[in-house]
Amino acid sequence: MDGPDATAFAHGQFTSQVATLPVGQWQFSSWLDAQGRIRHLFHLARLSDERLLVFLRGGEATHFVDALRRFVFRSRVKLQIAEGMKLRTGDALPVHIVDTQDDIIRLGCGSHSLQLGVDIAHDDAWQLAQLHTGWPWLSNTTLNEFLPPSLSLHRLGAVALDKGCYPGQEIVARLHYRGGNKRHLHRVKLSREVSDGVELRRGDREFVRLLTVISHNNSIEALAVITDETANNIAQSAENTSDDGVSVTLLESWQD
Repeated sequence: MDGPDATAFAHGQFTSQVATLPVGQWQFSSWLDAQGRIRHLFHLARLSDERLLVFLRGGEATHFVDALRRFVFRSRVKLQIAEGMKLRTGDALPVHIVDTQDDIIRLGCGSHSLQLGVDIAHDDAWQLAQLHTGWPWLSNTTLNEFLPPSLSLHRLGAVALDKGCYPGQEIVARLHYRGGNKRHLHRVKLSREVSDGVELRRGDREFVRLLTVISHNNSIEALAVITDETANNIAQSAENTSDDGVSVTLLESWQD
């Protein structure tokens, strides 16, 4: 995203405080629909005064750019996809730091970094560390479904309540000040492996909605969105098994 109006355009569309993002740093952000549901979740990095990088945490870049272009109008901003970029795990770098060297962009994530470049070997070693930190990744099947509090995006600094209007802003403010959100993000242990984005059901209702699922050291962990009532029942062992026999154990929970 390049151009004299890149920052102002992004600030008016995305949920975070883009206008105050310094050069050389990134923030979590998201793009909502008019009903306040998360269309896309991403890292937003400021590479220079007039250049922003959007690194999607799930979803297709083509769909994102095509949809966003409809709102450009007269803004002096150019949206383009960085073709051929690969992702690998890098050395530790403080959270929110952005570093560019030898055509490789590094996003600091604390215990590690995400490295983006064309001439690098892809790996997914970063996924487990980010699952443990509660950084959600949205598969195609979970886009346009969740409200920001369901993924605890306030905790990640991805949602600003003290900025001007953006798509879905009224819903975000209402949920924050008046309440009403009854789903939150959790880290869970599963009794067997299932696919990312699967909805586990119990009776005639959703039991647990899974996001990322990772198998490691003979254990299967996942990030999951669960209603507060169901999470309380799981914690008390009142119900912890889906209709298809997947047992769920709560490991960690995040609120707004």
